[in-house]
Amino acid sequence: MKQERLVVIGNGMVGQKYLDHLVADGLHHRYQVTVLCAEPRPAYDRVHLSEFFTGRSSEDLSLVPERFFERHGLELRLSEGADSIDLQNKTIRTAKGATLDYDKLVLATGSYPFVPPVPGRGRPSCLVYRTIEDLEAIMASGRDAEVGAVIGGGLLGLEAAKALRDIGLQTHVVEFAPRLMAVQVDDGGGALLRRKIEQLGVFVHTGMNTTEIIDGEFYRHRLNFADGGHLEADLVVFSAGIRPQDTLARDAGLAVGERGGIVIDNHCRTSDPDVYAIGECALWGGRIYGLVAPGYEMARAAVSHLRHRRDETLAVPFTGADMSTKLKLMGVDVASLGDAHASTPGACCYRYEDERKQIYKKLVVSEDGRRLLGGVLVGDAREYNTLLQLMLNDMALPETPEQLILPAAQGAAPALDVTRLPDSATLCQCQNVTKGALCQAIAEGHCDLAAIKQCTGAATGCGGCEPMVRTLLDTFGVEADALAEVGT
Repeated sequence: MKQERLVVIGNGMVGQKYLDHLVADGLHHRYQVTVLCAEPRPAYDRVHLSEFFTGRSSEDLSLVPERFFERHGLELRLSEGADSIDLQNKTIRTAKGATLDYDKLVLATGSYPFVPPVPGRGRPSCLVYRTIEDLEAIMASGRDAEVGAVIGGGLLGLEAAKALRDIGLQTHVVEFAPRLMAVQVDDGGGALLRRKIEQLGVFVHTGMNTTEIIDGEFYRHRLNFADGGHLEADLVVFSAGIRPQDTLARDAGLAVGERGGIVIDNHCRTSDPDVYAIGECALWGGRIYGLVAPGYEMARAAVSHLRHRRDETLAVPFTGADMSTKLKLMGVDVASLGDAHASTPGACCYRYEDERKQIYKKLVVSEDGRRLLGGVLVGDAREYNTLLQLMLNDMALPETPEQLILPAAQGAAPALDVTRLPDSATLCQCQNVTKGALCQAIAEGHCDLAAIKQCTGAATGCGGCEPMVRTLLDTFGVEADALAEVGT
C-alpha cells in the first residue's frame, strides 16, 4: 500500500511536539513525512532562550533526541522554508525552488516579532529577539557597545533586557503601556515588579511612545519620545510582541482572522480539511495563544484527528487552553492566573502586600467568594500551583480565601493536598499530564523523579509542577515499591 505524503512546515517547539506525538502513535509508518525548517537547526527550547547568554549552547537547548529523524524515517530539510502552497494541486514550493506534493499538510509556522513602524527601525544594531541567530547578532553588536535599550516591557521584552544585562550592557526598558507586563499583572503587581527590576540595575521607562530613532550624540542611536524626551543607546532590541506567521496561508487562500492568524476548528483543521495549523500561527475561537503549552495541546489534537480521521468522534479535540503562567524574570518570581484583572462581572479581590519583603499577591474570586477566578503573584509565587489547581478544577475556596495568600505566621491555610485532586486534574500544564497518568506511572514502578520525567514528560517543561509530582511520589511511591516486593 502506497504511503500518503505528510508535510510539516515549521520545526519549532510546537512542530517538534507534533512529530513526537506522530511517532508515539506510530503514524510515521503510515505516512511519508517531510519537515521544512526555515532555520539552520532543528527545534530548540525558546522558553529558556535567554540562557544562551549565560553559556548554554544551541545543542544544550535542542529539543530533538539524537538521530530522531533518521531513526523514524522522517525527512528534515534545514534552512528550507516554504514559499507558496497550491491548495488545488496539493503542492508546496520551497524556498530552494523544490516542489513537494502532499496529501496532508501541517502549518506550524509560529510567529514573528512585531517591530513598531518607527522611523529608523532598520538602522544597524537595531535588532529583534526571537531566534538563536538573533541572539548571536545581539552578542556581536554588544561587543563594542555600552548601552542597550529594549523597546517592549512585556514578557519577551524583559527576557531581552536580561540578555543585554548578561552581556554587560547598561540596560533600559522602554514600554508604551503605563506598567510592565501589562497583560499579565495589575497596577500593584506592575509597580512592585518595576521596583525589583530597577534594583537589579535596569532602567525602566513606562508610558513612553518612541517616535523615531536617529543618530545619537554620545552613542549610536537616539530614541526620541512623544513627550519630548529621549534616550541614547548603542544597541536597540525590539521585543514589542509577536504576530502570527500566516502569510503562506493567506496567500494560498486559507481563511485567516481579521487581525491575523490561520482559522482552525476543534481538530486544528483550517478552511481546507487537508491542512492543519497549530501553535502561534493558529486562530482558535478568535484567539491566538502565545504560550507553548496551548500549542502542545493543538499538536496533540491534530495528531489525534489524523489517527481517527475516519471516525473523528474518537479524536481528542482542542477546546481552548488556560493562559496562566509562572516565570522568573531576572530572578523575580512572577505569576498570573486566569482573570488577573478582575474583569468578570461581580468579581471581588483580596490583596496582600509586604513592601519591606517586596511581595505582592492578589486573588480574584467570584461574587459569592466560593470560586477562584484568577490572581497575581509578584516576588513570591509559591502558592501558584495550589491556586492553579483550585481554579482549574473549580474547587470550593475556604470560608476565608485570603488565608491562601497570607504568610503562615498569620494563619495561612495549608497547601492544597494534591492527593485529593481528581485523577483528571492536569498537574503538568506544559506536557498535559494528569494526576491519574502520574499515579498510573508510579504504580507501574516509575518511583523516582527521573523515571517519571522519562515516562510521562511531566516536570520537563517549566518545572512548575515538580513539587506536586514529588508529593505524589512520596505518597504513592512507597506503596508501589511495597507491592513490587510482594510480587517478587
